[in-house]
Amino acid sequence: MNRKYRKTVIAGNWKMNQLVSGVKPFMEELKKELPQNKQCDIVLCTPAVMIPAMVKAGKDCKVAAGGQDVSKYEKGAYTGEVSADQLLDAGAKYCIVGHSERRQYHHEDDMLINAKARALLAKGITPIICVGESLEQREMDLTIEHITYQVKAALYGISATELRHCIIAYEPIWAIGTGKTATSEQAQEVCEAIRGVIRKMYGARPARAVSILYGGSMNAKNAEELLAQPDIDGGLIGGASLKPADFAAIVKATDQ
Repeated sequence: MNRKYRKTVIAGNWKMNQLVSGVKPFMEELKKELPQNKQCDIVLCTPAVMIPAMVKAGKDCKVAAGGQDVSKYEKGAYTGEVSADQLLDAGAKYCIVGHSERRQYHHEDDMLINAKARALLAKGITPIICVGESLEQREMDLTIEHITYQVKAALYGISATELRHCIIAYEPIWAIGTGKTATSEQAQEVCEAIRGVIRKMYGARPARAVSILYGGSMNAKNAEELLAQPDIDGGLIGGASLKPADFAAIVKATDQ
């Protein structure tokens, strides 16, 4: 982490878990576990139906609400879609785009992810843009090439001013929900490369200001080592974000 130049962010991704009725009890338990003087911004990205409950329950402990996906369209006959305006109206401050599960199960490509990121920025919502390689791509030594393309495509047409409101999350697909984690050195190598791509696109100062998160099975045990890396500015947390004590432990690791 480098707090001199950029924010530290711990963002939870609840995926398709929890219920609206469970948000308040969860947040009450989380509040007990969180440190008084938090050294990071905290976000919980929930299914869209839970965002208003998260906004209400998160006020006391300063946890921001986020969405997990957004439509590239502003409005219209797109059954089941949720627009950036609707997310904003519900109280979301952040939203994940390009998660590997969306890419895999819904066949989302890089151009669509770019359109979604731009839709969020147009409404003042911070996109958490996910990039990551498969195990096969890593074994073929294509990690950097693949992620370079993903970053360039995701940021296409986004200005340097808008970049200040973007977060990049590196999530090696082979480490999501598997219990496997990239070593701190592997994670740092890729996050450093991501910053290098942004530097070539926008220059040194904008690149220095972008928060880059690691999101491959970060947990209470490995968070401190991962967060000690100079180009890892936080985490996008899956399973551990569903457990108040574990999520709070990751937040506490940012104090080190």
